[in-house]
Amino acid sequence: MTRKHKPYPILENVEIEAIAAEGKCLLHHEDKVVFVPFCVPGDIVDIQITRKKHSFMEGRVIKFIQYSKVRTTPMCSHFGICGGCKWQNLPYEEQLKAKQQQVFDQLTRIGKIELPEINPILGSVKTSEYRNKLEFGCANKRWYTQEEINAMPPREEGKEGNLNESAIGFHITGAFDKIYPIEKCWLMDDFHNSIRNEIQRYAKETGMTFYDIRAQHGLLRDIMMRNSNTGEFMVLIQFHYDVEGDEDRAKVLLEHVANKFPEITSLIYVDNQKGNDTFGDLELTTFKGTDFIYETMEDLKFKVGPKSFYQTNTDQAYHLYSVARDFANLSGNELVYDLYTGTGTIANFVAHKAKKVIGIEYVPEAIEDAKVNSEVNNITNTLFYAGDMKDILTDDFIAEHGHPDVIITDPPRAGMHQDVVNVILNAAPTRIVYVSCNPATQARDLALMDAEYKVAKVQPVDMFPHTPHVENVVLLEKK
Repeated sequence: MTRKHKPYPILENVEIEAIAAEGKCLLHHEDKVVFVPFCVPGDIVDIQITRKKHSFMEGRVIKFIQYSKVRTTPMCSHFGICGGCKWQNLPYEEQLKAKQQQVFDQLTRIGKIELPEINPILGSVKTSEYRNKLEFGCANKRWYTQEEINAMPPREEGKEGNLNESAIGFHITGAFDKIYPIEKCWLMDDFHNSIRNEIQRYAKETGMTFYDIRAQHGLLRDIMMRNSNTGEFMVLIQFHYDVEGDEDRAKVLLEHVANKFPEITSLIYVDNQKGNDTFGDLELTTFKGTDFIYETMEDLKFKVGPKSFYQTNTDQAYHLYSVARDFANLSGNELVYDLYTGTGTIANFVAHKAKKVIGIEYVPEAIEDAKVNSEVNNITNTLFYAGDMKDILTDDFIAEHGHPDVIITDPPRAGMHQDVVNVILNAAPTRIVYVSCNPATQARDLALMDAEYKVAKVQPVDMFPHTPHVENVVLLEKK
């Protein structure tokens, strides 16, 4: 027999005190911290507690009694539901202050190292339509808000309710098998909204099945879109062929999209029979146009395919990489190692100021793109290697290719493996430029290198307005 817990309490007329991690805010109640999303400091609210732990609680706002003066009206009608832009109700200047503080807190509390004065954060050039890539799930069940459910007519006895409507949009936290339908997303050029909404309309009108993640069947599965500053547009549609004729039905949809939107320069599809939506190991088919688009940065062109990693905020990526290049302080005589090079964007971006650049990346397809990007831009002083960083970047590798004068590293959110840190320390470059999308793991890694290197410069960069995420660039100099 299961034990019923007491109903969680409602906290009435409490004031939100400060911004916390992961886009939430916090207040204190009876010696516990309470974390609450979709509110801002200064809001006076009633909160329904939804989770209780020994040292903290979580809750949600059920009533706003008084709105804070430090708040703005969200631009998006889906705010508070889809969960993608948790800070749209916070003025952008306040978002930047919070991100600046986040970098300071994590470098000092986790790193516990001596720091110079941290430079003021570089705000994003755009605060809407700044992304060059979005992915949308397709599901045979949509998510309904409580308000939508309450507004539905009572279900007639013996009849099923209408809660199984299919949808294209974003996954909701805590409901992996349901999609919240998106009509207009402000994160990318508005053209993408037209494409997504038309695919949904046409698929429903023609009776196309949408994917059921539990049963793992249904034809329309996932949509990825990319655009570029050259005006090109890529659409990749994932299907899941179940029965005879599904491939033909998929091609009819693709033909409709191609005819309806001639602006699409790269239309690609794949039959994904896996248990997840990743397609890095699958063979893709080009239905129309090319299988890539180009991005430009200064006088360089970068080839971006459907599997390529490229910073999702194109305009701000230029400022991020400019900071990295400035911190590297190259004279033209240096051997540079670019770790976690991706498609070689940083490597090619700094190559004209270096003697030689060696890029290392885990994804083989990305390394092939990196080589192409050097070739397209007539860059002849780069070399690229694919494989696990800790397996490739060894003392033998450095002995063969030379000790780097400068190392630029841009690892994933998990930071650098201990083995990689050790090899960097053994290589003993004069300068290390550490580009991070997670200041917490960056701080951990800086502490590991603190005996040999001092932090000389710190530059936060905002790549993702309306989210709590922040990039940070650190210059390390040999002590």
